[in-house]
Amino acid sequence: MSIFRDQPKAVWATAFACVVGFMSIGLVDPILTSIAEGLRASPAEVSLLFTSYFFVTSLMMLVTGWVSSRLGGRKTVLLGAALIVMFAGLAGTSTSIAQLVGYRAGWGLGNAFFVVTALSVIVATSRGGTMAAILLYEAAMGLGLSAGPLVGAALGAMSWRYPFFGTAALMGVAFVAIALFLPEQPKPKQKISLGAPVAALRDPGLFTTAVGAMFYYYAFFTVLAFAPFVLQMSAHAVGLIYFGWGLLLAVFSVVVAPRLQSRFSAIGLLSVCLVLFAVVLAAMGFASPLGIAAGVVVSGALMGLANTVFTEMALEVSAVQRPVASAAYNCVRWSAGVVAPITAPLLAATFGTEAAFLAAAAATLIAPAFLVARRRTLGRFGVAPEAAEAAPESAPASAPVVLAAVDGTAADARVLEQAIELARTGGSTVAVVHVCEEEILDGDAADATSIEEADAIVARALERLAAAGVEAQGEVVRASAAKTAAAILAIARALPARTLVLGTRHRRDPSNLVHGSVADTIKRSAGPALTVVMVAERETV
Repeated sequence: MSIFRDQPKAVWATAFACVVGFMSIGLVDPILTSIAEGLRASPAEVSLLFTSYFFVTSLMMLVTGWVSSRLGGRKTVLLGAALIVMFAGLAGTSTSIAQLVGYRAGWGLGNAFFVVTALSVIVATSRGGTMAAILLYEAAMGLGLSAGPLVGAALGAMSWRYPFFGTAALMGVAFVAIALFLPEQPKPKQKISLGAPVAALRDPGLFTTAVGAMFYYYAFFTVLAFAPFVLQMSAHAVGLIYFGWGLLLAVFSVVVAPRLQSRFSAIGLLSVCLVLFAVVLAAMGFASPLGIAAGVVVSGALMGLANTVFTEMALEVSAVQRPVASAAYNCVRWSAGVVAPITAPLLAATFGTEAAFLAAAAATLIAPAFLVARRRTLGRFGVAPEAAEAAPESAPASAPVVLAAVDGTAADARVLEQAIELARTGGSTVAVVHVCEEEILDGDAADATSIEEADAIVARALERLAAAGVEAQGEVVRASAAKTAAAILAIARALPARTLVLGTRHRRDPSNLVHGSVADTIKRSAGPALTVVMVAERETV
């Protein structure tokens, strides 16, 4: 795709560093048993690699926003990359499990600074719009999650130290590339205070979402940190198993979850997903190593769905600023990574392997039960998508209304021409709407267009209609990219509009790969009361 080929070197340098950063999540899975043998440590002691890493990461989520809003994107990314290089390299030199755990904590510090800023840096420096940047980030995340276990297995087969040295070397290359090619980034206009993330948890909806996610992530980290000890397989075999896990997690998070979100309520989707996950975990407790391996791979798909739905809820359930809500949510959910890695092997040593997996299954079931019990705090996320889309506060129309959906592309000219023709022949007024799409990522999100850009798109449309002598009104609404079609249809019902005019499916639109075509979804879902008119942009010679 041209959107990938035409990106500046700064974007590729940052995306490569993102791959290395996400690799660190599954990198150590294939070498956990080798570390235990090499350093004469118990499974519980080796699991502290995850505990220390996520303890620091969780706490630093309360601080990274404060730091990045003062240093700026470039300096924060370089700081995180430098810390990863230093502590990953030191981890490879460890002579005791205590040293390795300590260095792994430093690694978590670096990753906290890096990951929290990388998305905004890619968005700020990419060409081809925010969607191109988001796809690059999602591609980097998927590649890192799936490649991490393979790299860990390939290097770990020679020595458990080599994956750490390899990560340090790769991130060192990324650090140099970022330093050379990434220009200085403007600092955010609004700085984040140190106490803002903690204060944000006073919001009932955000608190409910974060605590529910914490219970689910206990099971997530049981699979990630404990399952490798009971697989009883070679480093290469474990690497392949977690490659399958990471691949399914990425695909279901990026491609499958958005399509399901447009059809089902958040609580309904999470409840089904987490109940299935609990069944898988319970079965793993009594399964053979091959059965456990299958459970690990299948759980990746369920985790991908849950991660995306929880993230959308966390970032949209309250009026808290997105960076602050993200920091508060990440702090709480990653705290499960402190508890689960050390608790699971202790339960297994005391009561048997099945106890560790059954405890994870119980935690998984607590998550949807907690959400359902507090669903009143979750607003639109607690009801079906049709009821969840808030209707705009429009006065009842005294004349027939034509709704024109504009998206800032070349197709807008044809959409407005058709709306003008329909308004003139039917004595109608025209309502213009632009959906400012929010792309949901793991623990973060990005707007496909800024509010300023969205306002400008609507303003240009209103100018064109006024010049044609057509009475018109316009507005910008926000919605997750998965629910753009539902948002437009909700506005059509609220006006109410008799006719909806919009562009046809955009060819070569990268968002179609992730969410499907908005035009096709509207055509399927509009119903008989609304006439949908689709127009194609003019062919260019």
